[in-house]
Amino acid sequence: MHDLLSAEFPDLGLLNLNKHIHLINCMIKLARHWCLIPAFSPNQQPIKRLMLGDHTQRFLSEAEIDQLLKCCRRSSHPYLHHFVRLLLLTGARKGEARTARWGDIDLDKRVWTVPRSKNGRSRRIVLNNKAMETLQDVRITAERMSQCTGPSLYVFTNPSTGRAYNSFYAAWYVARDRAELQDVRIHDLRHTFASLLVNKGVSLYEVQTLLGHSSVQMTQRYAHLAPDRLHSRAEIVGDIVGGGI
Repeated sequence: MHDLLSAEFPDLGLLNLNKHIHLINCMIKLARHWCLIPAFSPNQQPIKRLMLGDHTQRFLSEAEIDQLLKCCRRSSHPYLHHFVRLLLLTGARKGEARTARWGDIDLDKRVWTVPRSKNGRSRRIVLNNKAMETLQDVRITAERMSQCTGPSLYVFTNPSTGRAYNSFYAAWYVARDRAELQDVRIHDLRHTFASLLVNKGVSLYEVQTLLGHSSVQMTQRYAHLAPDRLHSRAEIVGDIVGGGI
C-alpha cells in the first residue's frame, strides 16, 4: 500500500502521504461503523503511517533577518515587507496573517485573536511594540491606496480583488532569492520567532503559549536551542549536592 501511495502521489512529501493514510484509515473506520464492510478483514486493516525523520528546521540569524527584510522592502508588492515582518514579530502562521481582519485585533489590549487556528480553536497572539508599529504601517499603506480598514475588512487586502490574498509566494520567492536565502520557507519565520525566544531564556511553556501549540511536545523541538541554559540549571543541583561529598 505504501508503494501504491508513493506511485500515486510522487510529488508529495512523507508528511502529506501520512495525511492521505490518515484519511484512508478514517474512511475504513467509518465504513465499518456504517456496516458497509465486515467488522474484521485482513485486507481492510488500518494502514501504518510512514516513519518520519527529524523535523527540518531553519532558523534565521539576525543578519539574515535584516537582509531578508531589506529585500522585502524593495519588493513591488505593497504588503510583502509588512507581512513578513509581522510573521517574524508574532510567530503567527502565514494563513492566520493572510486572513486576519482588522476586527480581530484589539489595539488597546494589544491582542490579535485568531478565530480559528490550525487545531480548530481560537487563539490569542500577543502583539509587541514592533508588531503594533507594523500594523500601523499596514494601515498607512492601505490608506495610500485608498483602501478602507474597517473591522470586517482584511488586514492584507488585495487591491485588485478587495479580498484577502490567495498567497504571497510569488513576491516571497523573489525577495528570498535576492537575499540569497533560497532554503528559507515562509514557515521558517515562525521557527525563527521561537528560536529567538528560547535563545533569550524564555521557557518552553511560554513559547508554547505564544505559538499557540496545543501540547508541549510540539514545542519540545526547540529545546536543543538552549544547551547553555540547561547546563546552568543543572549546576543548581550540583552546587547543593557537591558540598556533601
